[in-house]
Amino acid sequence: MSAPTSPADLYRHSLQLLLDKDIAAWVALWAEDGLMEFPFAPAGRPGRLEGREAIAAYMCHYPDHIDLHDFPDLRIHQTTEPETIVVEMRGVGRLVQSDAPFDMTYIAVVTVRDGRITSYRDYWNPLALQEPGADFTGSSR
Repeated sequence: MSAPTSPADLYRHSLQLLLDKDIAAWVALWAEDGLMEFPFAPAGRPGRLEGREAIAAYMCHYPDHIDLHDFPDLRIHQTTEPETIVVEMRGVGRLVQSDAPFDMTYIAVVTVRDGRITSYRDYWNPLALQEPGADFTGSSR
């Protein structure tokens, strides 16, 4: 299978990799100097991850903490910049440790250049962290 070429196709592919719990393949979609930002990150959580290595370290234990089942309500919006998309979606599944339901709404602004993710601003809801047992990645953020 050839690599997805449009930002929207690459993003859809990235979601399937997360559902497949293939974090290594998901990280491989990133440019070496990719930037992941969390503008609403609460105190004690990272607001910025610089480079593929930092993103890999952040995401490596994700499946140990969240068992994703689906990304319903996926809407991908093109912007006036062809390399940048705005994504609205929900991630649903369960929290592995507590077996509690997981249901998070996301808005992301994603830029893709030369078939790799170069920038990902993840506007997730930090208020969800106040839910009991809601350590969504277990990483040292």
